[in-house]
Amino acid sequence: MSKWYEEIDRERKNIVSSKVRLARNLKDYVFPSRLSEKDGREMVDRLCSGLSELDGHEGRSYETVNLETATDLERRAMKERRLINTAILNKKAPMAMLVSEKEDVNLVFNGADHIRIQVLTPGLHVSEAWKTASQVDDFINARFSYAFDEKYGYLTTYPTNVGTGMKASVIVHLLGKKFPSMISDMSRFGVTIRGVNGEGRENYGALYEISNQKTMGQPEWELAELVGRVAVQLDEQENQVRSMALKSHRLEREDEVYKSYGVLKYARRLNMKDAMTFLSQLMAGEADGLIQFGETCSVYRLMLGIQTASLQRASSKPLDRSELDVARAEYLRGRLPELR
Repeated sequence: MSKWYEEIDRERKNIVSSKVRLARNLKDYVFPSRLSEKDGREMVDRLCSGLSELDGHEGRSYETVNLETATDLERRAMKERRLINTAILNKKAPMAMLVSEKEDVNLVFNGADHIRIQVLTPGLHVSEAWKTASQVDDFINARFSYAFDEKYGYLTTYPTNVGTGMKASVIVHLLGKKFPSMISDMSRFGVTIRGVNGEGRENYGALYEISNQKTMGQPEWELAELVGRVAVQLDEQENQVRSMALKSHRLEREDEVYKSYGVLKYARRLNMKDAMTFLSQLMAGEADGLIQFGETCSVYRLMLGIQTASLQRASSKPLDRSELDVARAEYLRGRLPELR
């Protein structure tokens, strides 16, 4: 079965993916930061056993992953595929994960909170992702009692998550040079925007993640709709910028896109920054109709596949930086389709 990130949603080509995450805690246990190893193991075992019937629910099959025994490389590859976050990556404690075959739904036990429910989809489907997360949430709550306060809502490890315990987010591809300056202005809409790749002000690949700031004062569906509306506004502004560029500099845009394809298709070494930059140009070129692949190709799938841990896992030996650049170029040469 293909993974969710291999699928392509063509309705809004600049919107890459949507995600909803729910943080939940059980009323019978202290928060994970204060949980003993013995109690943590007991809780994880109870959750894995008590939620075994989730397999097959809503037509999804799940695999149980023991995060405690997973290698550092395996965890880093999971983080690259957005299955876990940095807190879970670095935690040493009894932990487990239930993950669907498509990796579009996953549950982490004893991470930052007792339970983290996450749903991922290609394209702009944040409201649908919330509905799926809510169904899984109801399934769990029918079997386990949550830590819930009538006044404050769901109680979570971090005060910033108290209330709904929900974070909704959308990844948008924004090539326009003015967008980085807009990031600090987004708080007035109740959302935050951050670059997905790179360090500091650099953002390799021009991917930006939009997410809700508040988790209290609004129901979950409103927060999901808010993030979706902002994503649509940015998508429309991006389309306007690109349309103007095509009218006045079409040849330059085509040249940039085809050069990017040529480097990706034939290069023998590629560092992360260059590969992500060229893939970003390719993503925009396909969205704008400047280039057509001979077969279906998810450029976002390629962006995930060239990450360091994913390349290391596919290799039969440890790779140094130079060898990673060679492996990255080889990966892209083998998976980038011919053009029409």
